[in-house]
Amino acid sequence: MSAAQLIARAKSYLPPERVQFVQTALAYATDAHKDQKRKSGEQFIEHPVATATYLANIHLDSVTLAAALLHDVVEDTEVTKDELESAFGADVARLVDGVTKLNRLDLLAEDAPQTNGAAPATPTAEAARIASLRKMLVAMASDIRVVLIKLADRLHNMRTLKFLSEERQQRIARETLDIYAPLAHRLGMADVKWQLEDESFKYLLPRQYKSVSRLISRKRAEREKHTKDAVSALQEALKQAGIDCSISGRPKHLYSTYQKLQRYQSRGRKFDEIYDLIAVRVIAETTADCYACLGTVHQMWRPVPGEFDDYIANPKDNLYQSLHTSVIGPQGYPLEVQIRTAEMHRIAEDGVAAHWTYKEGDGDDVDSQFDEKLTWLKQLLEWQREMAGDEEYLDSVKTDILRDQVFVYTPAGDVIDMPSGSTSLDFAYRIHTDLGHNTVGALVNGKMMPLNTQLHNGDTVEIMKATATRGPSLDWLNSDLGYLATASAKAKVRHWYRRQEREANIQRGHDLLSRELKRLDVRVSLQKLSEKLGYQDETELAEEIGTGQLAIGKVLEGVTRNFPQEPVNGTGAQIPAELRRQERTGLVVMGAPNMLTRVARCCSPVYGDEIAGYITRGRGVTVHRANCANMRSTEDHDRLVPVAWGHADSMYPARLIVQAYDRVGLLRDITNYVSAEHVNIHSMSSHEDPTTNTCTVTLTVYTNGVEQLSRVFTRLETVEGVSSVNRASEGEPVNTH
Repeated sequence: MSAAQLIARAKSYLPPERVQFVQTALAYATDAHKDQKRKSGEQFIEHPVATATYLANIHLDSVTLAAALLHDVVEDTEVTKDELESAFGADVARLVDGVTKLNRLDLLAEDAPQTNGAAPATPTAEAARIASLRKMLVAMASDIRVVLIKLADRLHNMRTLKFLSEERQQRIARETLDIYAPLAHRLGMADVKWQLEDESFKYLLPRQYKSVSRLISRKRAEREKHTKDAVSALQEALKQAGIDCSISGRPKHLYSTYQKLQRYQSRGRKFDEIYDLIAVRVIAETTADCYACLGTVHQMWRPVPGEFDDYIANPKDNLYQSLHTSVIGPQGYPLEVQIRTAEMHRIAEDGVAAHWTYKEGDGDDVDSQFDEKLTWLKQLLEWQREMAGDEEYLDSVKTDILRDQVFVYTPAGDVIDMPSGSTSLDFAYRIHTDLGHNTVGALVNGKMMPLNTQLHNGDTVEIMKATATRGPSLDWLNSDLGYLATASAKAKVRHWYRRQEREANIQRGHDLLSRELKRLDVRVSLQKLSEKLGYQDETELAEEIGTGQLAIGKVLEGVTRNFPQEPVNGTGAQIPAELRRQERTGLVVMGAPNMLTRVARCCSPVYGDEIAGYITRGRGVTVHRANCANMRSTEDHDRLVPVAWGHADSMYPARLIVQAYDRVGLLRDITNYVSAEHVNIHSMSSHEDPTTNTCTVTLTVYTNGVEQLSRVFTRLETVEGVSSVNRASEGEPVNTH
């Protein structure tokens, strides 16, 4: 992007005096950055010019363009905020200050000019990043233009990410995918969203990125032909129907295709069955024409059941409007058709920016309809007052603001917007903290439903409150049970537990951790585990678990992440770092990565267990759990070899013993609950004891590691009649009849 292009674009819609204001800001920024270069070797001024040009392309006001040009001068030059305010006014200085806080948060993550060799202190970089991001979000709540500048800034940084180190590429891409792309989606800026997603996808999952690219390219010519045929046929049909409109092919985005492919694979469907790989977009003149076009499309081609959405009658919360339908198009190929007006298309692409009608010098706000849809910004300010911790605040924003929303009703008819996936218990906490703490039941659409029931658009929810104060259950913080989906509700539960007695919390945490490790048959030193997770001792770790600050699933992640990298036998051999970085699958024998391996049936290790290998004549290496009795008793130490887990995509068997009261439907419920975790059951048997009306169910399941295995345990413990679930240890008799 050149400065000339920026000014030419500004002249196309701004009055001359405001164009001069932008030119003055351009000259100021050029002088301030004159001795600076980026990692790519280009002049640093190219970055703010590119940022401002994107905003000019969507017709933002001159104040925003000037702030975009100047957004790095306070951060990266000797210019102060006061000097900026004196030269360009309070609005420009305030916008630059809002973005500067965000750039300061990035520290190592932003592409700062190479004029200052001093690096920020690594231990405080993450805390500073989160704290400054919080400040930016609060500033955004006061003036949305702060985040519009930042999104344009991040978009250009992502396009030049290849010039940074791999570690910085990963960190910036992850933050972009987690924060900025969802933020663009929440603001309705589809054009920015898909570009940020595809750029992040390229660096975070390079193998999958190349794979999806190949899949799409493989039949590109064929798809383009079918798209052209569909466009021609539809144009002719609409012309005969007297409907004036324009039709074009719709570009495919790699990350959204990857997400759809993942969903289809989980349902056992193929890539070629994705219905919108071939897509056309119809731009009509009026809303009535949109519906007339839809009728013509459905007369021409057979609609796919369940693949129609009317976002014109029911706009999304970011005001997105369009008709979506999938049909069986020419030659039997699935085809998606989107139909909207030109104004709807502008809003779909630019979102909040399309509504930003700043009149030069007046500072009018966005139109009233969109202003009503931005009420979620007020939540940012409320959390700013309620939440002391920066990380807690950011988690709330990520889960409660940046997700898609559903709209539910109170019994009085008031509409409450909740993040997608929210439960009736989340709803209770949204209404009032005390109501959430004392919830005992919920009526959804007039029917009594479990508290972990997920809510859908249009649901009416009535909360039943305990007659006496009782407080929340610690189980509500267990993500495997699914009671709470919103971070704000979880924060309120954790805050309640923090007020309870410390000793009780420590004991509760010890009990929970011991039970989890025991039932998984995982043997680790609690002191060593505490140190690995960043705690001083096991008491501090137990307190965090007991108050709900640390989920048990995070502890299991720590076991999986840290302990497979310990010495796997008495030789003291470690897994080389370069081997851990490789994308491998299954088991790896140190020094001989291609050697045949198999999992020992005596102890059935799963991903995350500490393991050791034993060379078996003619059958490669047999992998045991390190504490397996057969390994401890062996005297042939020359045949012991160090082994390590490869990539966690492989599935490993584990034998489970379920003790339960015998009843009709028990086995059905057990299999349903295990299947809900997407775990394959390899075998199952049961043994009944008629004298006590109990039974023992033994099943072998294939999981991808101890974390998933723990979730299976949690699900099985909620089955009616189940008294205990344990993993079969080595040497333990297991019923096989």
